[in-house]
Amino acid sequence: MPGGSDQTLRPFLWRASKLYPDREIVSRTHEGVERYTYDEYADRVAALASALDDAGIEEGDRVGTVCWNHHRHFEAYFAIPSVGAQLHTINPLLPEHHLQYIVENAQDRVLLVDPSLLEAIEAAYDPEAFESVEQFVVMGSSVPDTSLEPVVAYEEFVDGDAEFDEYDWPDVPESQPAGLCYTSGTTGDPKGVEYTQQMLWSHTMATLPQAGLDIGADDVVMPVVPMFHVNAWGMPFSSTAAGAKHVYPGPSPDPADLAQLIEEEGVTLTAGVPTVWLGLLEYLEENEVDLSSLEQIVIGGSAAPESVIRRFDEEYDVDVVHAWGMTETAPIGTVAHLKPKMDAWDAEDKYAKRAKQGLLVPGLEFKVVDDDGEEVPWNGEDFGELLIKGPWVTTEYFKRPEATEAEFDDEEYLRTGDVVTVDEDGYVHIVDRAKDVIKSGGEWISSLELENALMGNEHVAEATVIGVPHERWQERPVAFVVPAEDADEDDLADGLASMIEDEYPRWWAPDEFVFIDAVPKTATGKFDKKTLREEYADESLVEGQAPDDAAPEQD
Repeated sequence: MPGGSDQTLRPFLWRASKLYPDREIVSRTHEGVERYTYDEYADRVAALASALDDAGIEEGDRVGTVCWNHHRHFEAYFAIPSVGAQLHTINPLLPEHHLQYIVENAQDRVLLVDPSLLEAIEAAYDPEAFESVEQFVVMGSSVPDTSLEPVVAYEEFVDGDAEFDEYDWPDVPESQPAGLCYTSGTTGDPKGVEYTQQMLWSHTMATLPQAGLDIGADDVVMPVVPMFHVNAWGMPFSSTAAGAKHVYPGPSPDPADLAQLIEEEGVTLTAGVPTVWLGLLEYLEENEVDLSSLEQIVIGGSAAPESVIRRFDEEYDVDVVHAWGMTETAPIGTVAHLKPKMDAWDAEDKYAKRAKQGLLVPGLEFKVVDDDGEEVPWNGEDFGELLIKGPWVTTEYFKRPEATEAEFDDEEYLRTGDVVTVDEDGYVHIVDRAKDVIKSGGEWISSLELENALMGNEHVAEATVIGVPHERWQERPVAFVVPAEDADEDDLADGLASMIEDEYPRWWAPDEFVFIDAVPKTATGKFDKKTLREEYADESLVEGQAPDDAAPEQD
């Protein structure tokens, strides 16, 4: 039985297992579709907790997960924090040197790894960076060939008779760090963001009601956003707190998989980045699919195109709800629900409002300031940087005091780096990124790292990289290169592409290399990316489809 008054995660699971014991968790895995109930799930969580005890995991230790969306990963979401340890979700799509840095910085003691992601971890493995890792656990019933050691299959690791009600759960304080996620895309090494028990509790409570994501016990929730990406936007926690049915799409879900799960499991609410839903719309054009159960799609990670909102509404009677957040906000910060007075508005005005990032979630505060630090009026025209604070907004970076000082103002508001307007109704609208990261398919690409790599080539004098609009992926990187004297441009383009693909994930590689005489510069001598963005704002240099693995969320 849970006790005390601290705001922690485990009571959410206790409630679900007692009040909704027969509600299902459905999971598409490498081994087929598996399903069980909250009652059975709770015992599995206790079994994992017991296994972590046997492995020597103690309060404050970190357990890393390199996993897709499935029931075993979901078990880790409650087991690891509930023993006082820290759930460290790791993005397997990052470059190898980032994976090395993250594991070493976090000092993970155990790594839970999906079979399909073993190759990525093997490639990144470095004895010094992975020195803290005492056990690799393959998330399945068997262990495929791997060079990682010591290694054990998950089902062998959790094999035991633990029961949720019988397990001796520790009294974990609400101040205890429960989660850890690294954010990258800016300059320098990735920054770790810790979430305490209280932060995740608060985020869960704020996202449950209508002003948040509107999740109830009658919902069937399918998070398509990866569980390694800011806790799948908190949906595993909030769905459990509500007693909703969970559906996890597993590894490499394509539009056909998603359509089948929606139809067969009666999904009512799902969430992911825009490219997922563009792919589903394309599939629906050619295939008969029953979407009658689906009520709401939450889109975040990148701006939701108004055309997507319109098509789902008009053709399939599905509400697309635009949301905004970031790793530092755990992540939900705003949601674009319409106010009651807007019910009588015409469709065009409604679509325009729903395409904005929306209204602040209850519990948070924000301000928008100009370059002088003065707040801008809410008129939908004046813009400034969005600053935000609240119970689930981080106030410091993991082991990075210098980053903390740079990213927060004197009142502990987080500088989001997003340039926004706020209209008279209080709807936030992001108009630009203050920093130069590129978002492609909902994932970050560091333009600075690409530039440094390109300029490391002896045949390149200068290079800069910007995100250029792309119909499917929102943005794709394009490199503007000043070749060294006597360089052959055709050979150089091929060589640079190969170089980037050897060093980074393939989807980081620029889709075009544009050769120019000089990179535009600001008065201070910095590369003037704004000029390049303005020049190419109304056209895309990127033709056709990005490569198959340019869509991280579909891997």
